[in-house]
Amino acid sequence: MNESVDTIIWQEKLNNLGIVVIIPTYNNDRTLLSVIEGVKQYSKHIIVVNDGSTDTTSGILKSIPGIQIITHTKNKGKGYALKNGLSAAKEQGFRYAITIDSDGQHYPADIPAFANEIEMHPDSMLVGARNLTANNMPGKNTFANKFSNFWFQLETGIKLEDTQSGYRLYPLHHIGKMKYCTAKYEFELEMIVFLAWKGVNVKNIPVNVYYPPQGERVSHFRPLRDFTRISILNTILVIVTFLWILPLKFFRKLTWTNIRAFIDKEILKSKDSNRTMTLSIMLGIFMGIVPIWGYQMIVTVFLAHFLKLNKVISLVASNISIPPIMPFLLYGSYATGCFLTNSPVSFDVTDVSLERMKTVLFQYLTGSIVFALVCSMLAGIISASLLLIFRKRKQAVDI
Repeated sequence: MNESVDTIIWQEKLNNLGIVVIIPTYNNDRTLLSVIEGVKQYSKHIIVVNDGSTDTTSGILKSIPGIQIITHTKNKGKGYALKNGLSAAKEQGFRYAITIDSDGQHYPADIPAFANEIEMHPDSMLVGARNLTANNMPGKNTFANKFSNFWFQLETGIKLEDTQSGYRLYPLHHIGKMKYCTAKYEFELEMIVFLAWKGVNVKNIPVNVYYPPQGERVSHFRPLRDFTRISILNTILVIVTFLWILPLKFFRKLTWTNIRAFIDKEILKSKDSNRTMTLSIMLGIFMGIVPIWGYQMIVTVFLAHFLKLNKVISLVASNISIPPIMPFLLYGSYATGCFLTNSPVSFDVTDVSLERMKTVLFQYLTGSIVFALVCSMLAGIISASLLLIFRKRKQAVDI
């Protein structure tokens, strides 16, 4: 079987699967042509997004037949280029879009791996997992990827080997109506987090990668500025995760059947003593109220492990800070602070002076700790009483 026949076979397969290949490019005229020619061996549907290139990119693209070109008059960032490319692919009726960088790091020969994988796992989000021990791999890339992997797992519960690879396959019908906030490199992280939150299967597939020697490398990644953007995005995503996504998942599972099963397994049949169970609940309630939003569950698990308490019970109890209850906790904390400072509980929106803001913040922070202690103690008294009654009753029934 000669090469032209192989090309026809793969082009037809990608066409039948509804796959288009998107190539965002910015000032990569040395490698762009070879990347496009390589992609054409596997796909006859190619969208190239010229993101304001100032080199010879425009001339190269005009000389290549059979590709669709989207041109930005000014450079707007990789995220913006991907948004436009994905939007165009969606409008044209494609089901999937493979994105590949134009700097020559990715091998078009890995496109069949994406096609085969999506055939076995339809509508998944596939991220190419690079060999991070490859020759000439920049050390900062390895660190940044591990850093990104950690935050992705924290935000979604999904463990990936590589979250920063630009070699991906997107399920287009899952991203058609989603809103995104970023337009630079961090867009790719935002995308997979949002899709994971939406319930899309996100997974890695191994791909090859080529990193040219330092003198030949062309990179538009600005370490300080782009890493700062990614860090800010991760901070926001973590806060959203713990204040909205996890509570939402918790409520979706909050059926009477699940509640009864949880009480029976984690409380009535638990091997932990009533004292341990009570202290676990008290820890969770306290951590759910103190103002360390975004890190409450992490700290709760750490403290429960350190104090040898029931981590599951502590985590469940810390969910007291879910959105419907949050306003009452905020008010209780502020009111407690006002009581401690012998001040009236007032909300004067016209007084926004720095001094007033400092006073309110001090009252809230002080009050939140005391309020958390009081609520924790009340929860402990109630929990100890209920455990004493119902666990004895359960033991009596079992006997």
